[in-house]
Amino acid sequence: MNNQQMNKEDAMWMGIWHQLQEDKMKPPNEREITIQDSDGGFFERFGSMLHARNEDTEDNFLGNAALVDPEASAFLKKKEKKEAKIESRIGDDEDGDTGKDSGNESAEADSDIEEKKEDIQEIKNAMVGMNIDELYEEILFEILHNVGSDESKVSTESLFSFLQEAFKFQQESHEELLEKARIKEAPEMRLNIEVIEAKDLNSKDPNGLADPFVTLYIASAPNTRYTSSVKSATLNPKYEEHFSLPISENPNEDTLIIEVWDFDPAETIGEKMNKFFEIKGAKGFRKLMKEIATTASSGKHDNEFVGCSKVPLKTIPAAGLVMWYNLDKKGKTKTQGTIKVRLNFSSAKNDQVASQEHRHLLKILLYHELESSKVAHHWWSGKFSSLAETIITQHQAQSGLTDIDVAFAQWSVYCEVHQHHPLSFELFERIIDKLIKPIQTRNVTHEEEITIFFESTKRLLPSCFGIIRKLRKKLAGDANTLKHLTRVINIISKIATLEPTPSIDLFPEQYFGWLKKTGDLAVDIRDVMNQAVTIAAEEYFDGIVDQNELNSDDNESRLQQLIKVIQLVRSDLQRAIEHHDKVFQEKMNYQYAAVIYKVYDRKVMELVKPIVQDICNTKIERLDLLDSKDMKHNRYEEINMLTTLFELYLLLKRFSVLGSALCPGVVDFQMKDYYEWFSSGVAHWLDISVYKALTRIQKAIELDPLIAVDATVKYSSSAVDTLAIFYQIRIFWQQLAWPSAEGAFIFVSKIVDDICRCCVFYADKMAERVDSLGMVETVYEKKFQVTTEWCLAINNIDYIRQSIHSFVKELGVDDIIRNMSDFRGPLDAKRCSDTIQNVMENAIDTEKNKILELIEKLARKMNPAMRRFLTEGAELFDTDSNAMDRLMMYMEDSLKTLHTELNDDNFTRVLDAIWVEISCILYDLVQGSIEKRRPPSFYSNLRSTLQIMVENFKCQNSDKPIQSSDKETLESIDKLLELHGYEPADLIHQYYKERYTMQQKLEDSPFGLLTVQCFFQKNVLEIEVMNAKHLIPMDTDGQCDPFVRIHFFPEDKFAGVTQPKTKVIQKTLFPMFDEKFSITLNDEQRKLEEAIILFSVKDKDYFGIANQYVADTFLMFKDIADITSDSGSIKQLHLKLTRPESDESMESVKALQYRVGDKLAKEFLKKLKTKATESK
Repeated sequence: MNNQQMNKEDAMWMGIWHQLQEDKMKPPNEREITIQDSDGGFFERFGSMLHARNEDTEDNFLGNAALVDPEASAFLKKKEKKEAKIESRIGDDEDGDTGKDSGNESAEADSDIEEKKEDIQEIKNAMVGMNIDELYEEILFEILHNVGSDESKVSTESLFSFLQEAFKFQQESHEELLEKARIKEAPEMRLNIEVIEAKDLNSKDPNGLADPFVTLYIASAPNTRYTSSVKSATLNPKYEEHFSLPISENPNEDTLIIEVWDFDPAETIGEKMNKFFEIKGAKGFRKLMKEIATTASSGKHDNEFVGCSKVPLKTIPAAGLVMWYNLDKKGKTKTQGTIKVRLNFSSAKNDQVASQEHRHLLKILLYHELESSKVAHHWWSGKFSSLAETIITQHQAQSGLTDIDVAFAQWSVYCEVHQHHPLSFELFERIIDKLIKPIQTRNVTHEEEITIFFESTKRLLPSCFGIIRKLRKKLAGDANTLKHLTRVINIISKIATLEPTPSIDLFPEQYFGWLKKTGDLAVDIRDVMNQAVTIAAEEYFDGIVDQNELNSDDNESRLQQLIKVIQLVRSDLQRAIEHHDKVFQEKMNYQYAAVIYKVYDRKVMELVKPIVQDICNTKIERLDLLDSKDMKHNRYEEINMLTTLFELYLLLKRFSVLGSALCPGVVDFQMKDYYEWFSSGVAHWLDISVYKALTRIQKAIELDPLIAVDATVKYSSSAVDTLAIFYQIRIFWQQLAWPSAEGAFIFVSKIVDDICRCCVFYADKMAERVDSLGMVETVYEKKFQVTTEWCLAINNIDYIRQSIHSFVKELGVDDIIRNMSDFRGPLDAKRCSDTIQNVMENAIDTEKNKILELIEKLARKMNPAMRRFLTEGAELFDTDSNAMDRLMMYMEDSLKTLHTELNDDNFTRVLDAIWVEISCILYDLVQGSIEKRRPPSFYSNLRSTLQIMVENFKCQNSDKPIQSSDKETLESIDKLLELHGYEPADLIHQYYKERYTMQQKLEDSPFGLLTVQCFFQKNVLEIEVMNAKHLIPMDTDGQCDPFVRIHFFPEDKFAGVTQPKTKVIQKTLFPMFDEKFSITLNDEQRKLEEAIILFSVKDKDYFGIANQYVADTFLMFKDIADITSDSGSIKQLHLKLTRPESDESMESVKALQYRVGDKLAKEFLKKLKTKATESK
């Protein structure tokens, strides 16, 4: 099939598709409703309706993916309440924690229980080893000796009052401890300084740079100075050096002095002169000259002052600061640069004692903060009240705690409090960001801090994993939920980078009762993450299965429940993909969606496979529908179940495709062979569908009014209805998208074979439908009339036939064959392709033959009328009979209908068929007429009739020449009619024309050549017979006595014209005649272009009665030059001599043989017989 035809078919199929899409938007008419009702809408239910339901389901699925499923949520809450009854409250230390966790330790962390009020007295009692009075006294002491700029912001009395309220101390106890604090010796304070860097220093050296160093001292003790290292050749030095300066008892009256100097090394004059080429600008030159002069005169090498900054100690807050300070120089208005330093106060208190005090202080103040502010769970993010902040800051400063020490204390306290009152995960995220590097590098004040960190961490982790396990209880797109999740994953990911202290189990059973451990093997945090995600998915799946009863005896209900379960599972996966997976991947490189998919893959397989196999293998009644003609096929319950079954299949297909996307490279899914569970169901559906298709096609043909669907097309409703069936089957197959190459080939082969059977069935039934149409009977005659119905029937069959290629292509056969090639190899794929191609081509050929049979039947039905009209027309051609008019009218009406209603291809086919019939009619008439010895006029009349018909056919065919497969037959019949219409003289002339044509085709002649010169000069024909060559010997001595006689044909046109003869040349086979003849012709004779000149060469018989025949040659008037107006020589003509061979096979001779009563014919035939005898 060529590309142009394929493109036409593709365009046709696209037109069908668009038409069907438009039709879907229209309500079905009464005929369509009747057709669909005949099989209960079988194809729509499995095609477009199933597709639409699937799309609606998918839209709803995507729209509801973020919603919490109420059934699953109810199950999880029910399970949670049950577990909560046996869950023990997690205590403040491991010794007091005897309860086992049920997997719901994050119920509070998930904000699903009411906020609990904490008893501060219980917290105080829980502070093992810590004397609250001593802590209270220490804090009072620090308030009395406040340091830093914070001192003036809050009154001492306010701090005392707040502290008393937080610690729940009576006034008497407060006064007693305050008095002790007053008489306590003031602490020794120090100012900790980190010189970080300086920028944009003023240059002091000739090269435009400086060699700066920093000097630090307290104004009240100028002799105690601290100096940094020298940074060579730079104006932007980086130091990062630490210093600790003692300060006076009254620091608020003192000042820190920061000086920057340029180091000037001890150099000789020569060494300084060597720097000449390093000079930068005129200023640098002056500096170098000044240095040389100073060295030469005094030999001194003093450092040069750059600038200084003065920092009053009272401006430094207790929490410390990092600040850029300008460097000034006396007499200079312009800044000499800037320097960045970190400043904070500290004391010489024991580090471990200080840390322990800070932890207990934080705990008391935090519980007081939570109790007084009534803050909701997960909202407190580290912001204390201003009074609490002042107390905490002063304790850090006066205890000498670093920021890292404070962060460790905060982590320990906040993790503990989080168990009772969940705090914001943002708080823990900030703290661990500070601690992760010191822990990894073990850069801590005491190793004990790391142990305390991990002890605290194991109290926080249950809440973190609880957030992960309870994700399904929250609206997926909720901003707070995503915020919590992101922070939790951040915290877990950072903890995962740390190596816990070996003696600490981060996942004790009392906190992680749901965790499955293998023997004594330790689990890492990623294992716990994986189990948390996996167990949560399993619990969710079990919950929705419990909520959807699957033990019903009704198969339809079982399938519907399975569909609901899978929809819920897919919704959960969709939520995971859209909202959660990115967080897990970015923070922990953890494939969250892929992990839960694998859980569902296993669970869905375990649930669905046995049910589907049970229904497909035992619950569907397998019957041979095609052989059961009386079977009640409208079993709607079974069809409903099949619809639901394939709806389930489509869901599983989407589920499987999702797995390939989530887990690229994974091939061992439990669900990988899900489609095999449905094999029996698909096979059964195909058995039903072919029966339903044939039934619906028959119904469509019965209801077809055989009227064009609309003015733009030339086919009727049954063709559209039939293609609509194919379209529905195609939708079903495309939705099925069978993954297995072998299985897909088996099913698609069945579909192609069934569709081809339907096409052939349609052709047979459509032919039966129109067979009785078209007969018209009047009082005068009975004849077949070509009708629109016949034309539409032909077009319909052809329309269906043309759809086969495109339909098979739309089924994706090419892709299936390619998959077969990959799976089974090119040879097997080629055999499979050939099998489908053969089925398809056989169907197309059969359809084409059906069309030709219908067309031939139409032409045969026209035969009697055409035969009668042709016979009457030939017999009565020259009379007043209107038979010819009636024939032409009949043909014109028939061809007009055919041309209007048929497409071009089918119109051409009909013309061919009609010409075949006409050929048969004419052939029969000619043969019968010859036997009846009809006169030449009969044949002439018949030929005239044929020519009129040919002209009529040309008009009907848009002036195009007749393109008939039987054209040669028609030409042969026309020639036969022409011959039999000739008079005897014309037949004789025709004979010589045939001889002339045969002579022209010869390349060489065994009888020799005759050379002549001929030309016309006005009406005079000049002939010069010049010579002959290579004549055949006629005498016994091998010689010949030749002469040439000249004849003109047709004889009746040249009656009275002299027939010249040359002289005899004896004893030669190469005679030289050299004789000229002038023959005068009349105007009529001169105009006969096809007139024949016969040169007959004979051998003179001197002893016999008659001359012997040697050979003939012929020349036509049209070959002779006319030199009436020209001058010059005439070309010699070398004419090949010939003898007649098998004259009886020539049509002209056959025609003459039937003229047995004609004298001229008898004489001519006698001469031919004589020539033939002499030629032997």
